[in-house]
Amino acid sequence: MAEISVIEHIHSMQLLWSPMATGQFTSLMHDLILSAKIISRSVTKAGLVDILGGTGDINIQGEQVQKLDDFANSVMIYRMKNCGVVCALGSEEEDELIIVDTDKPRGNYVIFFDPLDGSSNIDANVSIGTIFSIYRVDDNTELTKENILQKGTEQVAAGYFLYGPSTMMVYSTGHGVHGFTLDPSVGEFLLSHENIRIPASGKYYSANLANYAKWSEQDQKAMDSFNNGKYSLRYVGSLVADFHRTLLYGGLFSYPADSKNANGKLRLLYEANPLSFLIEQAGGLAFDGNGKRVLEIEPKEVHVRTAFLFGSKEDVEQYRKAF
Repeated sequence: MAEISVIEHIHSMQLLWSPMATGQFTSLMHDLILSAKIISRSVTKAGLVDILGGTGDINIQGEQVQKLDDFANSVMIYRMKNCGVVCALGSEEEDELIIVDTDKPRGNYVIFFDPLDGSSNIDANVSIGTIFSIYRVDDNTELTKENILQKGTEQVAAGYFLYGPSTMMVYSTGHGVHGFTLDPSVGEFLLSHENIRIPASGKYYSANLANYAKWSEQDQKAMDSFNNGKYSLRYVGSLVADFHRTLLYGGLFSYPADSKNANGKLRLLYEANPLSFLIEQAGGLAFDGNGKRVLEIEPKEVHVRTAFLFGSKEDVEQYRKAF
């Protein structure tokens, strides 16, 4: 069986669904993948090159910036600004949008990313990842915040890189979800999980139960319905790792609003939108704390937060019955 690289897969998908493609998207993905390879290399060597621990800075989210966080953010910004096809970008680590100023013809893509999700787990050697979300704008679209911030339904692609026992890339362009594993011997992401489909129900539920007392009565009741012997609790605290497990094995993940985070804690543009795009493409569901489809939320600010519920159809519906 031929081993298919991720770039070959992107080309084949374009020929099938976008025969008039200009090559801009492939160019963007090439630099995005290169960024992940560089980050992956540094993650595996972090303890050897003094990039573990905090920098002493606090990011826009009010969290301590890790050295590896800072490195990953710098890599992503540099590659995305210089790939030639991105006109604007947003990072979870940056206060505001970055407009790419260049003398060359303007690119048509906007990318949002969490450069290193789960970074609080770095020192414990837990799986972490990079999450990305890609949108497109027309040549004549003015690059204002109002025009750049779009609903999740407008994503042209989304995905993540998972840095664990192996480095994986999972992505979708709206035509199924596909997974690739990095083969260090050839330096390429090779197709390993084609057309991933989440099971209709699963064995696991995932939530930070330390926050249980801060949740609404409805969310407490909903979560109690999973403590019935059928499900096992699995919670890593690294969103990309919890998502990857849920995608492959099914089940439910819930991070509701609470008395400390009235609007939810997870970021719409950097986490909830791209992961909702993937879970829906795989046959699952994703909602906010008010029962609204995450992809339909209209973002007003760059760092807007949301409650986040996703997973297998049957398990998500079971949770929602409590409301």
